[in-house]
Amino acid sequence: MRFGNRIIDSREVSVNCSTELAFRPIRRIGGETGWYYGDWLWQVRGFFDLLFGGVGVRRGRRDAEMLQVGDVLDFWRVEAFEQNKRLLLAAEMKLPGRAWLEFAVEEKGTTSLIRQTAIFDPIGVAGLMYWYVLYPVHKLIFGKMLHAIAAACRDEKGIAE
Repeated sequence: MRFGNRIIDSREVSVNCSTELAFRPIRRIGGETGWYYGDWLWQVRGFFDLLFGGVGVRRGRRDAEMLQVGDVLDFWRVEAFEQNKRLLLAAEMKLPGRAWLEFAVEEKGTTSLIRQTAIFDPIGVAGLMYWYVLYPVHKLIFGKMLHAIAAACRDEKGIAE
């Protein structure tokens, strides 16, 4: 989907748990926890980022459990954070454009809806080519990541009961 120059790829999953439990794996993302799917692919992306003068994924995160605006998460930075509701990450990797990854959790009766949205603001033809060449990989990684986050919520629910 496109809005102006921005390309938006969004998906959602419903989980049978509270928003607090649904958000817990999201707030732990990155660093030692990893990205819930394809960590080796994130490492490869970080390696290429380093080759092109970027920060790579070597920065980790400040705290394994808590986040605040301005925190570093590998090659992302926390741009917005609302406990148990929303996490917006801005990419600090080398890209032909600007990118964000957003997670939002919304209560839906006795379930919670987890929405994951990748936003890319391409610069020129190189930016568009980057998005469309990597779209199949992004679709796979982000889709599997969201389902792994949902599975982690279910695991957290089992632990909490």
